[in-house]
Amino acid sequence: MSAFLPYTPLNTPKAFGDQLWIVDGPEIRMDYGPTSIPFPTRMTIARLADGTLWVHSPIAPDKDLLSAIDRLGPVAWLIAPNSLHYWYVADWQAIYPGARTLAVPDLATRAKRPFRIDATLDSEAAVLPEELETVFVPGTLVNEAVFFHRPSRTVVLTDLIENFEPQRIRSCLYRGLVRLSGAAHPDGKAPIDLRLTFWPRRARVRRAVAAILGWDCERVVMAHGLPYERDGAAELRRALRWAC
Repeated sequence: MSAFLPYTPLNTPKAFGDQLWIVDGPEIRMDYGPTSIPFPTRMTIARLADGTLWVHSPIAPDKDLLSAIDRLGPVAWLIAPNSLHYWYVADWQAIYPGARTLAVPDLATRAKRPFRIDATLDSEAAVLPEELETVFVPGTLVNEAVFFHRPSRTVVLTDLIENFEPQRIRSCLYRGLVRLSGAAHPDGKAPIDLRLTFWPRRARVRRAVAAILGWDCERVVMAHGLPYERDGAAELRRALRWAC
């Protein structure tokens, strides 16, 4: 049995804004010290002005998902947006070899599953489609690139906000741990262990967060938990207050 009640249907693009879709995927387990912990997965897809697709944090591909993706348009961009969200990029590169891949810089040396990186998300070479902006948030153990999709006024991130709904967590123990970490809805944010890894670079993190809060945001989508379909700017200010 899965640890979370999933946001069904899985492996199906669901409209989240103008030319923007989210896809909730299967649950995975992530290594955490001597054990592993469960996480739901989610990717975000934007259709660009030229009809091609920008795919953020790709999840495990399957036949039905790929058919749905191909109906939306050809995949031209693959994004590995933080130090933990990259595992399936290699699979998507094999399926869409012409897609341009952008990744946070530490993955060039730290990825446990190698994949081709065409440009890193902290460099001038990481030219984005005109519909998107990015801010690089530097950490010690985890780096993250946060994106703003202008047509839908949506901020797209991965772990800088986690927003698990307690009623969707089956285990009482894990539900309590999520609450203690600070990643539980309605006050979801990065869990405390992740926040602490940004502390040594807090001046740079503060500047990056200020740039993110400057976006004209209405929606926020993250990799884990309930996304915000409205009042996105207020939710960002609340969830990122630890870094301000």
